[in-house]
Amino acid sequence: MNHPASNPNPLQPTCVVAAYSADVYGRAAIEYAEAVARAAGARLVIVNATRGDSLVDARFAHDVDIEALRERLVGEGIAVEVRHDVVPDVAEAVVAAAEEVQADLVVVGVRRRTPVGKLLMGSVAQRVILDAHCPVVAVKPPS
Repeated sequence: MNHPASNPNPLQPTCVVAAYSADVYGRAAIEYAEAVARAAGARLVIVNATRGDSLVDARFAHDVDIEALRERLVGEGIAVEVRHDVVPDVAEAVVAAAEEVQADLVVVGVRRRTPVGKLLMGSVAQRVILDAHCPVVAVKPPS
């Protein structure tokens, strides 16, 4: 469900959620979300989550990297909240965060996947796109 009463102008978001992973796809999502938040004066909520296999999940950022990202954004005048959690379901964590903060936009990084990869691994981005209550922007890193 969208929250039209909270923001009558969908092109001027007041809150943006970025699904962040510690790789080129996550950096692409952060860069886009940061640009939107800066231009709109919006709050930015960053979700970096793992299913609990964080010791082997290369996409789960280290605490020091998350803090450096948060400090950089705050230093640039962006109101930012970082959710850095172990969760049962990463896509659900992103969608739930977007609902909780009544986000006007969610940004996810996407990667090319083979049909077998999609079947075996699923796709966090795809589930966020389908389940989020608000528009979702899927971004790719530069080639």
